[in-house]
Amino acid sequence: MDIIEYIKLVFSDYTLRTITLGTAVLGGVTGMLGSFAVLRKQSLLGDAISHAALPGIAIAFLITGSKDTNVLLIGALISGLLGTFWIRGITSKTHLKSDTALGLILSVFFGFGMLLLTFIQKQPNANQAGLDKYLFGQAATLVESDVWLMSIVMGLCLIVLLLFWKEFKILLFDKDYAQTLGFNTNFIDILITSFIVLAIVLGLQTVGVVLMSAMLLAPAAAARQWTNNLSTMVFLAAILGASAGVFVTSISSTQNNLSTGPVIVLVASVFVLFSFIFSPKRGLLFKQIRLVTNRNDLELQKTLAFMYHIVGDHEDVSHPHAIKMLNNFQGHSRKSLKQLVNKNYVTLQGNMWSLTPQGVEAATNMYNQNLKDD
Repeated sequence: MDIIEYIKLVFSDYTLRTITLGTAVLGGVTGMLGSFAVLRKQSLLGDAISHAALPGIAIAFLITGSKDTNVLLIGALISGLLGTFWIRGITSKTHLKSDTALGLILSVFFGFGMLLLTFIQKQPNANQAGLDKYLFGQAATLVESDVWLMSIVMGLCLIVLLLFWKEFKILLFDKDYAQTLGFNTNFIDILITSFIVLAIVLGLQTVGVVLMSAMLLAPAAAARQWTNNLSTMVFLAAILGASAGVFVTSISSTQNNLSTGPVIVLVASVFVLFSFIFSPKRGLLFKQIRLVTNRNDLELQKTLAFMYHIVGDHEDVSHPHAIKMLNNFQGHSRKSLKQLVNKNYVTLQGNMWSLTPQGVEAATNMYNQNLKDD
């Protein structure tokens, strides 16, 4: 299936259109909000909240006996918010650090949720079938109302980001300074966290409890490699998240029995891996290229300085010298000598070398710069 056929199918097929729009909107929301979780060094928060939402789903089913998505997600939202405030309470009222609190809430809530699911499965009621889809997600169950709900939440996120952009930005990078300016940092912190919880809860149906944290963090982690600007990072993370959703839906439409949620996470992880390797400023490839380039430049400068030191003993700086004299210098190599010739700093005549006027000028400037730095 080529891209033209896929686009036509999106407009003609209700299920494919719904899943495509749903995963794209979910990726955009989680990408935007995940940027703040990454920058606040709260990467495990998404994992803890998604696992903390599981008992809320089970309790909502036990109370209502209904598998209505909205009812179950309300239970997940309440449970997720409860877990979040417990994490804040543990870190503020005790001497435990945030990572300990996150691990504690994650394990306790998830264990309780699994216990409730096991209890539900043993009940003589056929209505409980399908609750386990919230563990790994099932994008095929998305309906148009779910997409509208995700779109409304995304719109609210955009409005809140625009209204509180300055406050969010200051809180991210200097909480103490934000307090001195009179901002209510607790309110801003709760506002960001609440929207992160809401985005995670919305993604449970598509990606599932186990993998939702990756959906929250992967687009933001990939975007962080490409820019130092917050607004650019948030925008890029939203684009990457939405692109992962659309790309995976196109793959799933051509393959049978392919779970959309895990594949979305895998594609987002590929984006992260690509960014880690190929981003111009932070990528491993370009870092290695810069390292090799700087090492070569340093070797050239050291070789040129050694040559300049040798010719300094002669009145005629262009006086030729034997190449074997350079063997006493540890940084000398045939490669560096060849590069100096290519730069027109050195000329070679048989086994003799001599500095050119350009080479003398470059060495003099380098020597004067070192004196100035000292």
